[in-house]
Amino acid sequence: MHFWKSEWKPLLWIVAGFLLCFYLPVELIQNSERLRNAFFESLYLVRWYAQEHVLLCLIPAFFIAGAIAVFISQDAVMKYLGAKANKVLAYGVASVSGTILAVCSCTVLPLFAGIYRMGAGLGPATAFLYSGPAINVLAIIMTARILGLQLGVARAVGAIAFSVIIGLLMAFIFRKEELEKIEAQASFPEPEVTRPLWQNALFFAVMVGILVFANWAKPAEMVGIWAGIYALKWWITGLLGIALAAILVAWFELNAGKVILIAVVTAVLAFQFSNQPMVAFGAGVIGLSWLTSTHKGEAGEWFESSWDFAKQILPLLLLGVIVAGALLGRPGHEALIPSEWVTRTVGGNSLLSNFVAAFAGAFMYFATLTEVPILQGLIGSGMGQGPALALLLAGPALSLPNMLVIRTIMGTKKTVVFVSLVVVMATISGMIYGAFF
Repeated sequence: MHFWKSEWKPLLWIVAGFLLCFYLPVELIQNSERLRNAFFESLYLVRWYAQEHVLLCLIPAFFIAGAIAVFISQDAVMKYLGAKANKVLAYGVASVSGTILAVCSCTVLPLFAGIYRMGAGLGPATAFLYSGPAINVLAIIMTARILGLQLGVARAVGAIAFSVIIGLLMAFIFRKEELEKIEAQASFPEPEVTRPLWQNALFFAVMVGILVFANWAKPAEMVGIWAGIYALKWWITGLLGIALAAILVAWFELNAGKVILIAVVTAVLAFQFSNQPMVAFGAGVIGLSWLTSTHKGEAGEWFESSWDFAKQILPLLLLGVIVAGALLGRPGHEALIPSEWVTRTVGGNSLLSNFVAAFAGAFMYFATLTEVPILQGLIGSGMGQGPALALLLAGPALSLPNMLVIRTIMGTKKTVVFVSLVVVMATISGMIYGAFF
């Protein structure tokens, strides 16, 4: 009997696998157009994700997360974002981070993992996790211009309020664990500071700038300041890359000759392949990886920490994207779950319609700004205003790939609570908004 107490789970998996193989409906799969579509949609989506997000979004985020772990002292994180930090300051910083980062639900994950492992309180860390992708100035402006001013304002107010409320509720629900975390951190020795605060601040500002401008999305209309920034995005990214190279030589003591060589190669590729900027960006990433991975000092530690984040997060994200593609497909393309099911249930302002919109949005993957044209089509097909807001508040901040990674960082229980809070609050907000508009 004692044997089966520890072995019943492997036995259950083996039996389930056997039954799946035994009753595998091969003929049904072969003759089902929907299943074939689901298979190809998963491949299309993961290819698109690899082309648009891995190099430009995730790799810079991994380097930033690694730098947080190596160059920012735990004391500094705890001072501003720790469980004992000033609540107004901690939640204020976390809740408005999205206005600076403008990243998607997957790109924020390495940054969240970095500050959470460095000692940030669960409340401020989850507020940051929600706000990073949800509070995007350009997305909010696009929402107001395309879907209406009322919906744009409701999205902005709701997203900021959500980040604070969800953070406070997470801290309250898991307050016992937070107290244990505080007690454990009290015994940590004070880390040695290797460079002044202003140098670290400038270093991180340059890396965040590269992440933001390399991923600056094309606005709906090519007029105004947003269009101007978009037209100059790669020039700005290049200048920030030069600043990063100078910092690596001056403060991290990397070999100046090697840094100059990589900078020249990257610049030549940028002009040679001006219509394919990812070629030059990829060369810069490879060069930075080579420089830091072969360095025996703190730059080497930086690469190792970044690589640890990449090993943990990237495989789960790609798996999640494949599953999401098979279930939901790309916008305008059918997969296993028919889009008409969603469209049919999100009309009006009932509890069910708002919940379906929030729940579907939470599991779908939205790249930055894509939620606006998708919602425009859904509203044209009869989606109510309340469910539209519910999807806007749940969709950009969550996705199936995002959930898989969050679970590895803070555990199943906290992940379920976090996702449930987002879905429930989005549902309630949609019902309230739909009742008035």
